[in-house]
Amino acid sequence: MSQWSQVQQLEIKFLEQVDQFYDDNFPMEVRHLLAQWIESQDWEVASNNEPMATILLQNLLIQLDEQLDRVSQEKNLLLIHNLKRIRKLLQGKYHGNPMHIAVIISNCLREERRILAAASMPVQGPLEKQLQNSIVSERQRSVEHKVSAIKNSAQMTEQDVKYLEDLQEEFDFRYKTIQSLEQGDKNSVLMKQEMMMLQEMLNTLDYKRKEVLSKMAQVINESDVLMNNMLFEELLDWKRRQQIACIGGPLHSGLDQLQNCFTLLAESLFQVRRQLEKLDELLTKLTYDGDPILLQRPHLLERVNFLLYSLFRSSFVIERQPCMPTHPQRPMVLKTLIQFTVKLRLLIKLPELNYQIRVKATIDNNRRFVLCGTHVKAMNMDESANGSLSVEFRHLQPKEMKSSAGSKGNEGPQMVTEELHSISFETQVSLYGLTIDLETSSLPVVMISNVSQLPNAWASIIWYNLLSKDSQNLAFFNNPPTATLSQLLEVLSWQFSSYVGRGLNSEQLNMLAEKLMGQQISYNDYQLSWAKFCKEHLSGKSFTFWVWLEAILDLIKKHILPLWIDGYIMGFVSKEKERILLRDKMPGTFLLRFSESNLGGITFTWVDQSENGEVRFHSVEPYNKGRLTALPFADILRDYKVILADNVPENPLKYLYPDIPKDKAFGKYYSCQPNEVSRPTEGGVKGYVPAVFIPISKILYDSTDPHSPSDLLPMSPSVYAVLREHLSPTVIETALSSPYSAD
Repeated sequence: MSQWSQVQQLEIKFLEQVDQFYDDNFPMEVRHLLAQWIESQDWEVASNNEPMATILLQNLLIQLDEQLDRVSQEKNLLLIHNLKRIRKLLQGKYHGNPMHIAVIISNCLREERRILAAASMPVQGPLEKQLQNSIVSERQRSVEHKVSAIKNSAQMTEQDVKYLEDLQEEFDFRYKTIQSLEQGDKNSVLMKQEMMMLQEMLNTLDYKRKEVLSKMAQVINESDVLMNNMLFEELLDWKRRQQIACIGGPLHSGLDQLQNCFTLLAESLFQVRRQLEKLDELLTKLTYDGDPILLQRPHLLERVNFLLYSLFRSSFVIERQPCMPTHPQRPMVLKTLIQFTVKLRLLIKLPELNYQIRVKATIDNNRRFVLCGTHVKAMNMDESANGSLSVEFRHLQPKEMKSSAGSKGNEGPQMVTEELHSISFETQVSLYGLTIDLETSSLPVVMISNVSQLPNAWASIIWYNLLSKDSQNLAFFNNPPTATLSQLLEVLSWQFSSYVGRGLNSEQLNMLAEKLMGQQISYNDYQLSWAKFCKEHLSGKSFTFWVWLEAILDLIKKHILPLWIDGYIMGFVSKEKERILLRDKMPGTFLLRFSESNLGGITFTWVDQSENGEVRFHSVEPYNKGRLTALPFADILRDYKVILADNVPENPLKYLYPDIPKDKAFGKYYSCQPNEVSRPTEGGVKGYVPAVFIPISKILYDSTDPHSPSDLLPMSPSVYAVLREHLSPTVIETALSSPYSAD
């Protein structure tokens, strides 16, 4: 079943979540019509590979054209209209930046997988529940409403200033007219009436000046309260959501809404600032004792400038954290001398700033590393599909200084994967007489010199972003805090949903919990240390919990991904639990689980019965990535044979737990149907009988050896058929029992 088909079967509360991230950037109609094609492409790789992204965009448009031809024949006018509009929209929006649509589609697919994983969980995790409440918070809606109200108030004040300007011009005209009269005319009754009129106008001017200043002060006060009590809190929430998304959590959104709020608020404050400048012009033409402009304007201007400084400094954000294109799902882990990308955005989007802001990238000042490549670029509105004022660095690479490497080369052989660094960015904005210095930093990154260090480095990134909201706590691992087990299990499920397309259910998480902490009655409040997670070896093993889990992720990704996504691999189940599950099942029922003793291994266990009705369990030696590279796992399940005491090979695997016929579960994954074994013809023209490698195990129930079989070297059906015809059963048994036949 396709991922999109699974999404459509979700409950309404999950469908509402899906609806949130489909918009004009990637319409849901396209996702629906091209579901299978979209899921068969590698959008993650394309998101950092421009030539590949260009080809995928072209193919996407071709697919839409084919759909247009189909619906044209069906004469579906509404669908024809929508598809033409969507095609034109996508071509226009992404023609100059095809990687952006690859990023969007990759994020949508990932978010679908996360929601599918969440839907399979009986209880929503604590982190996701908290984040979901934050995403649809009342505060967010309130911020948008208040920003619009402030914008309207600033517009209304603009009209008041214009009225005040007109009123002062009229007063100035009347006053100059009186001044030009002869002395005798100034003593007339009419003149006295005119003077009284001027005094009334001056009183009105004074009242209007106070009124305008009061309205400006109200806009400034409301802006101040909004920024410090709500808007900056929303920004902090977004940054926290970004942290969680970086380690596999829910897709973070809301930056466009924040940009809209920041921009409208900046426009309103600049408008008030211009209004204060206009009042200064009016002041030079007319002032008097107790003039409110003279008394209040300097303080109001100082407050407006301070708010603008604060707003700009908060608006300079990392839109996409540092990430190597080769490892898009492992952000903030950077390898020396390998390029990484990072994207910044200024949330105040003003046309006057386009190409006017040059951003410089640096690495933290411990002088151990330097950044090579283009590290100064201008922000612009042309590179982003949504027209945001942003800059993307695509060719930065960290280099370790020779003096600190302690070795002959550029890189030390063993970097500390708990050592955190920061990529910093600085720039300066000059606008309307204001000059503002801006700076921001990435979330902490971990430097590695060899990809073998990546698993432990990624563990550091997980632990930091799970437990720290401080984006610059580079000394975090001097004394790393503990995590609650419920938090950690939720994040571990995210690793599977984001990296291999299917999260973990409660039973699988329970097994991981037992592996981390042993047998416990309740583990909701159990505190787990960093050492227990990543540094201490598992009991009786030569590896840590995290290394074991990371090896399983790698195995799934490279060798058994479709089987995992479709839910046919139980995976995380102890030997004790699997016997309980299989005990009462039909003979030949089997399940697939990950090895607890071998790194990156998968095995299967089946149940059968002896002649006297005794239940027996058999577990095959785990298959690792080396063996699975040679023979697909689905083919192994199809062709696997055991040889019993009577030397008759048979496949013991009949039903996938609980009762799914094996071929029904795995048939679509078989690489080909097994060929019938045939004898070579006497004068064979074609010459060869096709060979099929078959994994075979031998079980000797009367042996003193343990009953769990060992895999033998694969044997083709044709070879086995010839052997049986020309050799006696005793000779075959002797050969199979030879120590040289063991794997």
